[in-house]
Amino acid sequence: MNLSALRIVLCISLAWICGALALAQGAHAQELATREQALGALNSDDFAERELAIRWFVRSGSPADAELLLDRLADGDEQLRANTEGAIWALWSRSGDADIDQLLQGGIRDMNQGRMAQAVETFTRVIERKPEFAEGWNKRATAYYLMDDLEQSLKDCDEVIKRNPRHFGALSGYGLIYIKRGELERALEYFERALAIDPNLHGVEESIELIRYKMRKEGKEET
Repeated sequence: MNLSALRIVLCISLAWICGALALAQGAHAQELATREQALGALNSDDFAERELAIRWFVRSGSPADAELLLDRLADGDEQLRANTEGAIWALWSRSGDADIDQLLQGGIRDMNQGRMAQAVETFTRVIERKPEFAEGWNKRATAYYLMDDLEQSLKDCDEVIKRNPRHFGALSGYGLIYIKRGELERALEYFERALAIDPNLHGVEESIELIRYKMRKEGKEET
């Protein structure tokens, strides 16, 4: 598939690079004071209570709490789904060490400003200091992808999935890499895995349709 026909997938890269941290920065609600209250509100039938729960997890949650929020990505309210996705990215970006978190954000700034080699060096320092922190590997995978070092990006994606099997960003990243390599069937596999976890990845959804169209046009059957 011609990569230019799949420009829609670039939005996946933007999410992969930046995450969705705006909710983390803007969440100042104090209505829920405890984790127990947040857990109860998360499963409430009331939208406002679920929203307060998401904000509590952004404000006070740990990376492990992202697993709870992944199950809310199919919420009936579109805005809450978007907020939940942002909350998950916020939680994934917490290592439990403020210095490492600051280092990670510095690497993201380098990457966003096009300083890819410097970003790789910074993310490598994150990985060396806390190898169990999946997001260090994920961000370095992104930088390698943008440098067109697909082999190293794949290796780092492997490390992400070892530590966080439901990381829909890394799964989307696999799809982007395999598109660049011309391996459409493998790209389709990973995009479908990502979409099964987060049904709000509209760029991934459109990419899946484009890949299927291309495969049908070439007379290929999905395996």
